[in-house]
Amino acid sequence: MLPRTDPTRHDAEIPLTGSGSSGAPAVFETPAGLRAKDLLSIGDLSVDEIQLILDTAEAMKEVGTRTIKKVPTLRGKTVVNLFFEASTRTRASFEIAEKRLSADTLNVAATGSSVVKGETLADTVRNLEAMAPDMIVLRHAAAGAGHLAARLCRARVINAGDGMHEHPTQALLDAMTIRQRKGRVEGLKVSIIGDLLHSRVLRSNVLLLRALGAEVCVCGPATLMLPDMARLSVRATTSIDEAVEDADVIMLLRIQLERMRGYFFPSLREYFQQFGMTVARLRRAKRDVIIMHPGPMNRGVEIASEVADGPYSVILEQVTNGVAVRMAVLYLLAGAQHE
Repeated sequence: MLPRTDPTRHDAEIPLTGSGSSGAPAVFETPAGLRAKDLLSIGDLSVDEIQLILDTAEAMKEVGTRTIKKVPTLRGKTVVNLFFEASTRTRASFEIAEKRLSADTLNVAATGSSVVKGETLADTVRNLEAMAPDMIVLRHAAAGAGHLAARLCRARVINAGDGMHEHPTQALLDAMTIRQRKGRVEGLKVSIIGDLLHSRVLRSNVLLLRALGAEVCVCGPATLMLPDMARLSVRATTSIDEAVEDADVIMLLRIQLERMRGYFFPSLREYFQQFGMTVARLRRAKRDVIIMHPGPMNRGVEIASEVADGPYSVILEQVTNGVAVRMAVLYLLAGAQHE
């Protein structure tokens, strides 16, 4: 079911110049928006709002199939992409989403900003706020960076990953991919395997999947388990065979060597032998299992190439859906009324 305010309809009430698949003018409604000013955590969203974002993303995905992949929904809005950590998929996805919605975009990376001269995140945000952007998409190595930015500015802030805390739009695009392939999220066994300790993707996905009624199982070396795992209300195991058994969805997480301080397992080769996803291990899962990975992948570490490129993989579908989900989030936040 599509949301009440469909951004790709051709029969809504407020005409704006745009192009449909045939080049004809497109027409749009002003979005109803989300309750919160910002998207910092999956916990900011109600179940209804999660469904609204996913439904809106389904409508947005159609824009990517058109000859002219652009609609005027955010024309006149300025979005700053402020990335203090390396990114390929998330940064490119947000920028494509913004441009498809006709927003004016500005990309700021730490290496090309005054951060290299010692400027703090707070001062960077205050200076950007003085230029009156409408939205800031922020990725930062510090947990809670998005919350700090949101307190300091009137612009809407979207958390594109804050340290080991959360990555809400990744969880949303994962849910969209699962829903498209399985028809639902509720009742599915979703097994998340890999570096649990350092993963912001894990935290956001657990919140979202639990909210939508999935059975979540997490698996990894004991040294990479979260210390507060019980608080997440998920089943935890160090046995990959147990995690894979009858799984509907298997999500592999990257080994984040850049965040590790010390030794968590003997070697990458040993990790793959114990926890890597192989064709042989997949035989324990459901026959229609899907394989997911948020990227970037370490082939031969958390996943074999035969699995990553095989018939059960939906990894590139996740990337495609990422653009649609981020279009939906931008669109719905732009419609939120917070004076």
